[in-house]
Amino acid sequence: MKNAVTRSLYDYWTRLRGNRIAPERGEIEPADIRTILGDTFILEAADRDSYVFRLAGTRMCAAYCRELKGRNFLDFWTGKDRESIACLLAAVVEDGAAAVFGLQAQNERGQSFATEVMLLPLKHEGGPVHTRILGCFAPMEQPYWLGLHPVLRQPLQSLRLIWPDQKPAFLLRADQIGRGNEAVAADMAEPPAIIMTRPARTATPSRTRRVRHLQVIDGGRTD
Repeated sequence: MKNAVTRSLYDYWTRLRGNRIAPERGEIEPADIRTILGDTFILEAADRDSYVFRLAGTRMCAAYCRELKGRNFLDFWTGKDRESIACLLAAVVEDGAAAVFGLQAQNERGQSFATEVMLLPLKHEGGPVHTRILGCFAPMEQPYWLGLHPVLRQPLQSLRLIWPDQKPAFLLRADQIGRGNEAVAADMAEPPAIIMTRPARTATPSRTRRVRHLQVIDGGRTD
């Protein structure tokens, strides 16, 4: 994570969840993240094609020069970029992953700035999947035109999935069935596993295999 906003939000989410896969939506206290509140948002996962803004911070709305509440997060992208973001969102909702991606936010004049976006799973009313997503939109710089000229395009630059507990939730649950508490606790103490990849349009050909909705790249590297 390159931005102080994303690091701060991830640390807050980690403290809240403890040894759970994700905290509850009701545990999020705006006062606790007041310094970055304008950069944060919450999505509702209705289905794999609909991730609607429930809340969006003032600084994020200013970047697009419009209110974002009620809009579909996926509609900010088209083509391969949209497919890549949909895959990340599915991993967050279904497997409890954290996702970080970089994009180049561009206005109608061709001016741009780099931005880091984070997506974190939240439980809602004890449901079986993570139907809420806590996120942030963190520009790496603050150009003079930010808030004056809306972001219209945002091509992806990088994608990362982070497994805070080393493995996707469905594999972790399977492991816990046949293992003792001490072994599980040892897994939890290790650093999070990170899968790094490029957007689909620039990926280097390599051997791949599919695990549920994820495409795993064997032996790949990111420069």
